[in-house]
Amino acid sequence: MSSQRSIDLTGKVAAGSVQRSGDTLRFGVRDRNGRGPMVPVVYTGVVPDPFRVGREVIVTGKLTNGTFVGERDSLVTKCPSKFQTKPATSKT
Repeated sequence: MSSQRSIDLTGKVAAGSVQRSGDTLRFGVRDRNGRGPMVPVVYTGVVPDPFRVGREVIVTGKLTNGTFVGERDSLVTKCPSKFQTKPATSKT
């Protein structure tokens, strides 16, 4: 379906799923807890340095025949420390 809009896929990179071939990166994404069914992703473009298994990522693209096809240069790697709750500080 060519009129399908792009969506953001968010989840964790699945263990044993990362394969590089030339400019193409293939990997699987599971839910934010690292569980559930794996969505296969095909991506080309810039790969952020922190990209690795278990890291939460966001990629923009379209689901085509059961594979998520990422738009070029749309892969973002989330830094876990930025999204964790900070401990409350007490003022004395």
